Amino acid sequence: MKIIFASHNQKKAEEIRSILPDGLTLLTLQDLHLKEEIPEDEPTIEGNSAFKAQWVFAHFGLPCFADDTGLEVSALNGAPGVHSARYAGAQRSDQDNMDKLLQALEGQADRSAQFKTVITYCDGDQALQFTGIVKGSIGMQKNGTEGFGYDPLFIPEEVGKTFAQMTLAEKNQYSHRARATAQFLEFLQEKAAL
Repeated sequence: MKIIFASHNQKKAEEIRSILPDGLTLLTLQDLHLKEEIPEDEPTIEGNSAFKAQWVFAHFGLPCFADDTGLEVSALNGAPGVHSARYAGAQRSDQDNMDKLLQALEGQADRSAQFKTVITYCDGDQALQFTGIVKGSIGMQKNGTEGFGYDPLFIPEEVGKTFAQMTLAEKNQYSHRARATAQFLEFLQEKAAL
């Protein structure tokens, strides 16, 4: 079965491919030669995820899914949240985003945070959402070289190191995206059995 992942982010696609069962072929927007950026103007993570999935289904007519992820920091009233990718500006620089976050948390004792991923599946008949959350904290400095985004700053509460200090297999034991994807895959397997 072919399914489109409504993303240009090859690192996200790599994470998801690593946990997909046999028989599912994942196509990204790059595979479909779509260079256009899908708008992410919705006010919530759920809204962005749904819009992207519905946009891609309308353009390609194949079952597809989209994810949207946000880092929600308690001391910042949930920011950067839905604006996580563009927190430091439209250039979408991971380094700039992390630097801005560290500045915003200077002097803050509460460094608790959570990552939230919402996956929306769309096949023309239905649109369903699957949510994965991992709680943790923001480190005092960047640590690690793996992953992407805020991974060098985020420390899941189950372990004492950042996502960027983990292998992909380790990260998939804890990550928000892996948790949302597990729910999504369970749905796909049930659907395939019907």
